[in-house]
Amino acid sequence: MSFNSRKIFTSVIAAIAWFALALQLYIMLKNGAAAGIRASASVVNFFSFFTILSNIFVAVCLTVVVLTPFSIPGIFCSKTTVQSSIALNIFIVGLVYNLVLRNIWSPKGWQLVADNLLHVVVPVLYVLYWYFFTPKKQLTQRDIFPWLLFPALYLGYSLVRGAVTGWYPYPFIHSDNLGYGKVARNSLMVLLAFVIAGLGLIALNRMSKKTGAKKVKRT
Repeated sequence: MSFNSRKIFTSVIAAIAWFALALQLYIMLKNGAAAGIRASASVVNFFSFFTILSNIFVAVCLTVVVLTPFSIPGIFCSKTTVQSSIALNIFIVGLVYNLVLRNIWSPKGWQLVADNLLHVVVPVLYVLYWYFFTPKKQLTQRDIFPWLLFPALYLGYSLVRGAVTGWYPYPFIHSDNLGYGKVARNSLMVLLAFVIAGLGLIALNRMSKKTGAKKVKRT
């Protein structure tokens, strides 16, 4: 794939992610207003979804890579470990939603559009981007440990905020309904998914042949 084709593909993914995020925020603000929820609370809830944060990582990093690739943020977002961490997070977003959460509600209209963009289209496109454009033979198994830090911090934040406000982003960590024992079991299952998927990404990176992306020093 040529440089221009790569730039177009990257730009398309970023644009889709930004559109999906803006659409979801608009829907949450609109629904929140109808339910008597303050806009500030709706915004905080918006940024409290792992799905939203993972899509933001995709949108921001790809935008920076396209617009300012040689800036400090551009160089950071081009690192193999950073792109792989984002790929892991957005892959888990798609996996957990489509295996666990999709059947518990039935979004309609624009919510269905946002739902599929955030949980299907962006995850699939970004994983393809990662596979084709991330430098190969760059990762080792120890790279998985820092990748697990963000999900762990997110879980801690969600449980603490949920205990204070009574609002939880996902039903499988709703400790008020399930109890901390079941939440712990559910969290361990998700952790296992992160570990397996992360090791899979590392193995795929190490086994794959060098692609159009120029091989660089491991970061």
